[in-house]
Amino acid sequence: MPAREVVILRIGHRPERDQRVTTHVGLTGRALGAAGMYLAASDKGVVRSIADVVGRWGGDFFCEDNVKWRSCIKEWKASGGSVVHLTMYGLNLPDVVGEIRPRKKILVIVGAEKVPGEIYGLSDYNVAVTAQPHSEISSLALFLDHLFSGEELRNEFPGAQIRIVPSKAGKQTEGR
Repeated sequence: MPAREVVILRIGHRPERDQRVTTHVGLTGRALGAAGMYLAASDKGVVRSIADVVGRWGGDFFCEDNVKWRSCIKEWKASGGSVVHLTMYGLNLPDVVGEIRPRKKILVIVGAEKVPGEIYGLSDYNVAVTAQPHSEISSLALFLDHLFSGEELRNEFPGAQIRIVPSKAGKQTEGR
């Protein structure tokens, strides 16, 4: 898998409503090869939950809250990175993933509620994972799977206290 940095920018998070879904966006990103998640809201509960999983299951995934999304996007682009906005209104994933795959720095915008129209113009790619309403978690999972061509399913997580041992039946773990 070519070396690349993929980071998620979660926007539109409503702490009173979206905590579980936003946590799952971060955990999905972590499991499928992203380096971290910026959260454009204040939610220490999400940050703590993700840090707890990273501590037990390994890896270097970061989660930072209170990020200003406009500044984050502008700084990412200024550093040479590309911005991918996952939306059902974009270009179909299979049609553009080949153009995105060679990029070395990718910021993936995942919205919670209706995203500001400005996001469409700031993004280098507006990518549709189907043109139908569905979960932002599934959109992120499918995007990362296509981006990494399935290789992310073999990722290992250094420093893990717990590891699952693949087995045909039953549950086997190593560690705690």
